[in-house]
Amino acid sequence: MDALRVNDRVVIAADELSWTAVRASGPGGQNVNKVSSKVELRFEIARSRSLPPFAKARLYTICRNKLDAEGRVRIVSQDTRDQLKNLEDARAKLAALVLDALTPPKPRRATKPTRGSKERRLEAKRRTSTKKQFRSGADD
Repeated sequence: MDALRVNDRVVIAADELSWTAVRASGPGGQNVNKVSSKVELRFEIARSRSLPPFAKARLYTICRNKLDAEGRVRIVSQDTRDQLKNLEDARAKLAALVLDALTPPKPRRATKPTRGSKERRLEAKRRTSTKKQFRSGADD
């Protein structure tokens, strides 16, 4: 397996990636029982020499549902009946995740509600209040 090029500056070495092929589930007839076309690609974030520390921390948060017991990212691909195409698909998925981790999130700016939205909210509260007052049977 070759090194995984994420962008111009980040290349994940081939020895940091490991993959296994297992039998895929789903349609495919007898082919499913004979061929191991499903690919599981694993990447250990903590031992990676290719990623800067901020990208590792962000990748942990992005991939928290894809981590196995040892803390490795596990990416599964079984879209095609071809093992090599599934491997390339899994590598592309990992590259997209790492690229997402390399771009810092846009900082959120706190905004104030507009005057119109405040008035609409208060008017809706008044309408609800009068509706509930009519229900109470206060004129008894």
